[in-house]
Amino acid sequence: MSLSIRRHAAVLALATAVSLPAQAVRYEGQDFPDTLQLGGSTLVLNGTGKRQVAIYPMYLAALYVPRKAATPEALYALPGPKRLEMRIVIPLVKDVSTQEFVKAIDKGVRRNSTEAEQAAVAERVKQFNAAISEVGRVKKGDLLVIDYLPAQGGTILTVNGKPWGKPIEGQDFYTAFLKVFLGDKNSDAQLRAGLLGQAG
Repeated sequence: MSLSIRRHAAVLALATAVSLPAQAVRYEGQDFPDTLQLGGSTLVLNGTGKRQVAIYPMYLAALYVPRKAATPEALYALPGPKRLEMRIVIPLVKDVSTQEFVKAIDKGVRRNSTEAEQAAVAERVKQFNAAISEVGRVKKGDLLVIDYLPAQGGTILTVNGKPWGKPIEGQDFYTAFLKVFLGDKNSDAQLRAGLLGQAG
């Protein structure tokens, strides 16, 4: 093979590798990309988990961050954009009021934040919960995305691609939100372990 042909083949191989889509992680029958672009940054999939209520799986969750971390404290400290994605998987014959999310957030913040932290984010928690309440109900197939985009004002809630409410400022608020899922007094240990990338 001539030098020019070898060079052409190498360039073609590199171009093909660059154009390949992000690899997907298969979890509970759904694919989650292992990287994504958000706010000008490349985020990596830290972990996936499932929230189950009684006998019903409620949603699958995926946490994307600038770099992987194995502890909640390390995840909270990471600067830059972050994403928590929730894919609703309850049965087709059912839907659920978003007030269930409001209750879970209120309870999670109260149980996993200090009194000072709660006081600091109290009004922003109300703002976020008001946005979720406006959604009304969610059903199987719906996608909730909670992004932290500091360059765009803070925490942004979207449901099926539609933004709800205004951006909520402050990394401290997003940390309080993540503690609902990752704090020591969370409501689902298996979901926590999954988001932390821990087997089982």
